[in-house]
Amino acid sequence: MNLALRLSLLSLMSLTQASAGEEDLNAPPEVTAKAWAIADAETGAVVWGGNADEKRKSASTTKSMCAYVVLKLAENDPAVLEEKVTFSKVAAATVGSTSELKLGDSLSVKDCLHALMLPSGNDAGNALGEHFNKRFAPPDEKLKKLGLANPVLASRINFIAEMNRHAQKLGMKDTVYRANFGDGGTENDRTTTAADLCKLAAAAMKLESFRKIVNTREHTGRITSAAGVARTQRWENTNPLLKLDLGYDGIKTGMTNQAGYCLLVSAKRGEDRLFIVVLGCENEATRSADVRNLTRWAWRMRE
Repeated sequence: MNLALRLSLLSLMSLTQASAGEEDLNAPPEVTAKAWAIADAETGAVVWGGNADEKRKSASTTKSMCAYVVLKLAENDPAVLEEKVTFSKVAAATVGSTSELKLGDSLSVKDCLHALMLPSGNDAGNALGEHFNKRFAPPDEKLKKLGLANPVLASRINFIAEMNRHAQKLGMKDTVYRANFGDGGTENDRTTTAADLCKLAAAAMKLESFRKIVNTREHTGRITSAAGVARTQRWENTNPLLKLDLGYDGIKTGMTNQAGYCLLVSAKRGEDRLFIVVLGCENEATRSADVRNLTRWAWRMRE
């Protein structure tokens, strides 16, 4: 081997060793998510994150707040869950992901919450918003200026305002809800942050009723049509991590072209629980991979 080649190989070995020595083995994994956060379940405080306070669209993770508002009502009056929700023309015509219910269909609030959270029914979100709308105060001037003066939202505007009031109580300072089930607003409006979603998860998962719904893989609801004909409707949970039996027990998926692929997750290991949020992932597969890689890394850091 000539001298020039030997020197070249030694130089390459030196660079390789230097790079390996500089690699931070405790650094979080690389992810496709544009923003992410990992939070302690007890407080909802972010322990690790990337762009965790960046305001973003977050798609159907909004449904977690919709369900939380209803279940907080039911916490004080369990009979709320047995009330009948009837799908109006507005609810039945809602575009996007659906629970496949029709105009005039009625079902219990409890079943409607499953229709909201499992198949991610946008229609169920509007149906719940309309059903409970009159029980809440209208939006104040500040909320109206942020997008809640839209007359299209009239039949559920008070409910959306209540979602925002709960967000404020939970310290979700960078969150503005403009719809019952998703982002709403204009193309430039932003809904929440990964850090704020952790705060919501911490509050919602303290409710046993919420924990049961988001950890349900499939549910069959009882529906009565406008003509009085009874039928059943089966819904499957869109969260693929529940099927792995690896400690994932909620909470909500989301996806739109603007928001990307999003996921708010609860993960348990023994008595320890973490919340993991990824926003703006490239596709469904990378979304799941991002969450699993972040979760595994977080458990190692907790040891």
